[in-house]
Amino acid sequence: MTAPVVHSLRDQIREHIVEGIVSGRWKPGERIVERRIAVELEVSQTPVREALRELESLRLIESAPNKGVRVRNITAADLEESYPVRAGLEQIAAELAAERLATDCSALEPHVTALYEADSASDGTGQVRHTVAFHRALVGAAGNAVLLHTWEGLGIEVFTALSIRWLGTRQQSYAEEHEQLVRAFRARDPHIGPLVKAHVLGCAPRP
Repeated sequence: MTAPVVHSLRDQIREHIVEGIVSGRWKPGERIVERRIAVELEVSQTPVREALRELESLRLIESAPNKGVRVRNITAADLEESYPVRAGLEQIAAELAAERLATDCSALEPHVTALYEADSASDGTGQVRHTVAFHRALVGAAGNAVLLHTWEGLGIEVFTALSIRWLGTRQQSYAEEHEQLVRAFRARDPHIGPLVKAHVLGCAPRP
């Protein structure tokens, strides 16, 4: 039996703030007050401060002396910058994971099924969640902890959600493209790395 994932208090606060940004509770340029979040969540300001530092490293928020912390005014160009880096990482991951996924794609298949359901229901939240989960599983299948940590550090889920919410970069079908990748892994396609790279770059927003 797989042990449940236990999120630290900082992680929970981080997710709360991210959800607030993605949902539009805090809009670009709007100030995020550390003390108010601490009161709202009934926690000390220390883990809130830690969560905000982490989000600043992801370039979601910015701080300035005497001005506090604000949501960055993220542009299409900002969002686009992460895609070539992500594409390169996922190409490496695909090549490392190719043999494993050729014999067992069970880590990817449930997300393809869920994406078909999300596509049919025009469920944007589900499309984002399972697209990111598919790619996280792909990177995880490479069996390289440094690669996975670097990939997760790009804040892909947040930037994907912001691309859709703020820029309208929604695809017609998320499921079909991901099913094609599963087929390529099963068929031991020798070009699987470039295929995955092209897939990621094809999802990038255009400024």
